[in-house]
This record gives sequence, structure tokens and C-alpha cells, in this order.
Amino acid sequence: MRSLKKVFAWFTAIIAVMSSAVSCTVYKSEPVTENSFVSYTEPESSKEIATHSEPERLIDISGQTITWLADFDLNPSENNEPSAALSIFEDVYGAGINFIYTPADAKYEKLSEMLDAGEEVDMFPYELGDFPRGVLKNQFEPLDSYFDIMNMDSDLWEDMTDTIDMLEYKGQHYVIPYSISDPFLITYSRSICKKEKLDDPYELYLDGKWDWNAMMEMMEKFVANSGGQTRYGINGSFGQALLYSSGRTVVNYDGEKFTDNINDAEIEKAVKFMQDVNSKSLYNNSWYSYFPTDKLTLFYAMGDWALGESNAQNPDSDLMIVPFPKSPDADNNYIFCNLNARMLVKNSDRGEAVAAYIMCERLAETQDDYNKIRKENVLAEKKDMSGTRKSFITEEQYDAMQLYLDTKKSVPMFDFAYGMGEKMYGENDYTYETRGVMNNLTTVFLNGNNDSWETVRNEFKKIIDGELKKYNN
Repeated sequence: MRSLKKVFAWFTAIIAVMSSAVSCTVYKSEPVTENSFVSYTEPESSKEIATHSEPERLIDISGQTITWLADFDLNPSENNEPSAALSIFEDVYGAGINFIYTPADAKYEKLSEMLDAGEEVDMFPYELGDFPRGVLKNQFEPLDSYFDIMNMDSDLWEDMTDTIDMLEYKGQHYVIPYSISDPFLITYSRSICKKEKLDDPYELYLDGKWDWNAMMEMMEKFVANSGGQTRYGINGSFGQALLYSSGRTVVNYDGEKFTDNINDAEIEKAVKFMQDVNSKSLYNNSWYSYFPTDKLTLFYAMGDWALGESNAQNPDSDLMIVPFPKSPDADNNYIFCNLNARMLVKNSDRGEAVAAYIMCERLAETQDDYNKIRKENVLAEKKDMSGTRKSFITEEQYDAMQLYLDTKKSVPMFDFAYGMGEKMYGENDYTYETRGVMNNLTTVFLNGNNDSWETVRNEFKKIIDGELKKYNN
């Protein structure tokens, strides 16, 4: 096993130079991951920093180029510096990335075309909706034979081990998440809570008391104290994260066989909670891209991408964030979030280079000095040409986000059901009859369906069981 000491020897030298340059450095806004709240931005002097020390390479891939097929480029755009991961990959390993653009809605078709034609493609974005389907379609290779290159048995990956093993498929690892991001959150106004004499959800979270019961009680009190106004308990993307806060998945996998878990009692409790929210008229299904400014909604459920604009639109509301409340019966805090990873494409002869790049991504995510720079950039206000604030994140919000993303305190959820084809997960014209089971499951009762859970569950079960047969053959 190659030791990480070689990596950290040169990395420490890089950080030492970076630390002395931080005070006079201008930071860009190009993220390492396309959707990440805590996006990394590289200082202008990154090329000089990355080449400060020439280490002994862990593997010789000098001169190799990875062909990256995606709808976004990992190379820097004009006048921008490369990400930390790419700088390490280019300047330490002497390798590079060749980008082939494909529209987001056509990338799977493009991948199939290139594979069928025998064209070179090495690395592809991981997405929730294409695993394990892509493996079944013979599009991806496992990464297990490259674990040595990625130093998977080192403490570099310690806090990701359980998440990585959660995605193990047929005894192999096709997906190696190097970080988690974009958790679904509850945004709320402390000023509203104070005015309405409600508990602060963040304090409840810190005390281990932030659960479904506490949330329901707060919503009911807020709506009951309306004084004739039309109030709501919650708005936004609610059902998906609520379902997974139960700690259960719709499809289970024991390493050999997939089984339908739709009858699980904890899933039923989550669905019943959604039914209660709907029947008590607590849910507002209108679309908002930020926390509503009319102060008539207590909670706003959305991914972290909406927080900056929510702050700017509500500058006097003292907004704060908490993860979705846990089920009162859950043994942990479970969060629904993105897993950041890259896939090794079938028949690629650049497996070692792809593995090395994944390790570079992990290194860039875990070094304290890079994280300090990332934090500084996230906390920088975004303004328009007139100087008006368009988006900002407070330091308290940022630090809370890191707490929620800590895998020692929260368990990221992954459900194989999402990666089993459009009958399981797909918008399909946005109609109930054509959308996937997973889409309908988390919205059907919030959108006013008055059928019983038993009726809806049996309808979904037929579809799930039919799809699982394809994966259990």
C-alpha cells in the first residue's frame, strides 16, 4: 500500500505557501462541484502554489488525458483558475482532462452512442437516477481494483466509509463519493418564532429535540394564531426529505437481492405525517425560490441553494437553517443530500487516471486550509451592478451547515429505487399517471390525494415489484 505521507508532504508545502498568500489573494466563483453550497474557488495564484513542490508521484500517469463526458466542464473557463482538485491532478500527476460537452437531457444517450461506436470516454458524472441502471446497461466499471491508488484504507476516507459501502453493488464499488453536499433544509425566521413565542428549531436540534412532533406542534400553533390571516406551516420541497428522515429506504439491498420495502412501518409513519400536514391545511404548494417574504409561512423546505437569496430577500427576518426533523422513532439523524462522485466508464483504459483524479477531489475536500478559503468565498456577499445585495450567507449558517453535513452526526441516505429507470424515478410530462413511483410517493398526499395509504401503497407496490425483477435476474 502506498502511503499518504508522500501526498501530505508536498501538500503541506503547498498549504504553507497558500497561507502566506491568502491576505492579498482575489477569489473566483467557479465551484468544484456543480451544485454545491460550499463551493470551492481557487485563488489566482493556484498554479504557482500547486507547482511549489514537486512530490514523488503515487502513480505514473504523466501525459495521460481523461476524456470527461458531461454537461459541465471540470477545466476552468476563460480567465479563471483551475479547481484545487484539477491543479493537483495537472501539476502533481502531469495529467489532464479533455471535456466533451453534451446537453444535460441527452448525456445518457450520448454515452450510449459513444460506447456503441467504440469512441474514447473515461469519466462520467454520478447521478442519483442512473445507478444501478447504468451498470445493468453495461456502461460503467467498478473502481475496486484501483483502491490502492485512491488510498481507500487510509484515514483520508474515514468519515465516508459507511456512505461508500452503502452504495456497494454486487460486491463491488461503482460509486465512490468524495463528499456530500446540497442537503435538503428547513429555513425559518427567528424573528417570527420569537414574535409567535415558538421554540427555536436550531436550539431544539442542538438539544436532540428537533423531531416530527416538535415540527407539527410549531406549525399548528403558528396557523392557529393567524388572527384571520391565511397562514401556512410549511412550503417548498417537503416530502422527499421527510420520507428519508425516517431512516428507511423504499428498496432494500442485501448485497445479492433487491426487496420491496414499501410496507415498512416507518415509511407508513412518514406518509401519515404528510397526510396530516395536508389534511390540516398546513402545506402551501405554491412555488417560491426563496423564503416567502410575507411572513405568513413558518417553514421553507428546499435545498441549500435557496439560502443566499432567501437571506437577501428577508434581511430583517434573522433566518436560520436546520435539517429536516428526525422521526421520533429513528435511531439517528438521517439527511437526504447529493453524493459527489465520478463514474469510471466501461472499457476505459484510463482507470488509474480516473482513480487518481477522484483522490485529488477528496484531497481538495478534506484539507483545512482549502476549507478556510472555501468558507471565505461562500461568506462573500453577491451584489448586482448597483451594489444591491442579491445573495449572502451568514457565518452562523455556514457553520451550522458543516455540522449537518458531518457524517458522524448525520447519516446520508441513498435509495437504489431512484436509479432503476423512469417507472421508478422520472418526471414524464409531470402527470401522476406517467411520473415515477418515487416522484409520486413524496408528493401524492401533499397535492391533495384523498385515497388511503393502503390503496396508494398497493398501486406503487405492483410497479416496484415489476421493476425489481429486472435487477434480481
